[in-house]
Amino acid sequence: MHTIAVFASGFGSNFQALIEAVQQHTLDARIALLVTDKPGCMAEQRAINYGIDVFAFSSKDYNGKEAYETAILQKLRQRGVEYIVLAGYMRYIGKVLLENFPMRIINLHPALLPSFPGAHGIADAYNHGVKVFGITIHFVDEGVDTGRIIDQFAFHADGNETLEEIETKIHQLEHQYYPITVNRVVNG
Repeated sequence: MHTIAVFASGFGSNFQALIEAVQQHTLDARIALLVTDKPGCMAEQRAINYGIDVFAFSSKDYNGKEAYETAILQKLRQRGVEYIVLAGYMRYIGKVLLENFPMRIINLHPALLPSFPGAHGIADAYNHGVKVFGITIHFVDEGVDTGRIIDQFAFHADGNETLEEIETKIHQLEHQYYPITVNRVVNG
């Protein structure tokens, strides 16, 4: 069984979906660590509730990205982590983690890349008036949502949905397909 770490910065609904997939044996992996840059966030509370170790840090306590990523790397190595799974982690991954986990950092983006990269993918797509919305699961590289695409899942909008309704449908896709796709990647 492979060992993964999940990185999250907020509410943690995708982290919850990953936990449930492990419990239901649809994700054959062990979640060894939650890494969060927002101490006290809901994702951290979810980890505590399930007995998952947490490394919560504040970037301002470190002298730059390389320093806090080195601290993260130490925690990952202590737990034998093989894959990093990003679930709403709102920091760019830097050189330290990219070099130590090449093609082993997986991200979930709430738009159909290469369109609408960045932090506001759903709103950007909605405001652009697209008719097909979806999610992209991809490997992380040094760019912003530019890594090799693993899979995409989509739905057609009828044009009458509110932004909130689109967001709800996106989150349903994320919770359904992210754990399945992560399982496929980590288990070959």
